[in-house]
Amino acid sequence: MNPIYQIALKNITYNKKRSIVTVLLGIASTALLVFMSALTDGSHDKMLKNAVEVYPSYIQITHKKFRDNPSFEHLIFDKKKVLDKLQTNRQIDTFSSRFETSVLFASKDKSVGAVVTGINPQKEKNLSKLYKSLLKGEYLNNNDTNSLYIGNELAYRLKIDIGDEVSFIGSGADYSFCADTFKVKGIFQTGLYDFDANSAFLNSSYFDEIFVSSNLATSIVVLPKNTKNSLKLSNEIDKLLPTELESKSWEQFMSSLLKAMELDSVFGYLTLSIFFIVIAFVILIYTLLVVYARIKEIGVLKAIGTSKAQIKQMLLFESVVLATISAIIGGLIGAYLAYYFNINPIDYGAQFEDQFKQYGMMATTLPTDFNLVTILRDIIIIFVLNILATLYPILKVNSYKPVEAINHV
Repeated sequence: MNPIYQIALKNITYNKKRSIVTVLLGIASTALLVFMSALTDGSHDKMLKNAVEVYPSYIQITHKKFRDNPSFEHLIFDKKKVLDKLQTNRQIDTFSSRFETSVLFASKDKSVGAVVTGINPQKEKNLSKLYKSLLKGEYLNNNDTNSLYIGNELAYRLKIDIGDEVSFIGSGADYSFCADTFKVKGIFQTGLYDFDANSAFLNSSYFDEIFVSSNLATSIVVLPKNTKNSLKLSNEIDKLLPTELESKSWEQFMSSLLKAMELDSVFGYLTLSIFFIVIAFVILIYTLLVVYARIKEIGVLKAIGTSKAQIKQMLLFESVVLATISAIIGGLIGAYLAYYFNINPIDYGAQFEDQFKQYGMMATTLPTDFNLVTILRDIIIIFVLNILATLYPILKVNSYKPVEAINHV
């Protein structure tokens, strides 16, 4: 080994306190950055998955005017024809029709306006998270009649529970008067506050009888086999549809959410950038103090014939060794935290429930994103910052002449 490197290693082991503090500072910086990045990405992923997978799904087929004017004049009037065309597409995993309409629910104590939707319970198990969001009672099945599957917030507003009866008044697809009494079979909680407070579901076969909606639909939802190709598949489906219908992927019909997430990501990266700068200055200041404390030592080395290049090489090697140890240990700690809280999401508690509701979320838990590429990126960033932070102190101290360095106070 090069004698300069041997001296550098001896300096590291001899000045244990200085080396330990330097390593601990690097470990804390690396672990914190890895964890913060994982938490930021994890919160974004949860919001997107909540928005897409809980109910809307990845592709929706509707009448072209339905989104702007959701009336019975803008329905899918021959859903069977559309469903038959989707049946032949091998890129599609699952698809199903839905019929949504606004009604007035009435219990013994209260009346609340909400949306009731006719669904195919079996197919919805794959298309949405309604089945997995069951809070109490039972999920719907394809043989149910007047059984209602209702959001927990809506049930709370109506003051009803499993087995209770609730009546409704609404309008059928032919504008006829509709009314019936349902029995609550199941209560769900998706974590989307507004959705849970305004949604209820019926088996589609029974729904069609009440609302006179046979072979009609407000939308048809499609789950691609590869969700990353949603936009491409949506465009292909669009070409097969009648002129009055359209197919849109989640990137299109939820464009406002995407823009909001992109803006939030910008602010998130700005925050991380500020964090990088703070870390860089902390490391720079500490390194400056450590290197300046070694001016006399460096002066003695120069006095016995050690060149500036060799001193620079020695100090940089020390920096690389300590930065490598810090990056590896800190990266492993940060990666463990990211993995642990990915499996066991952070629970912020009920005290933050109101803040979460502002973003349409009711669950007060946020998972981290365990992504090895991102973790490696953050480790490299802190490693590079550690090295860069030592350059100025090394160059500054190395500029002293031997006599000046030895007599430095």
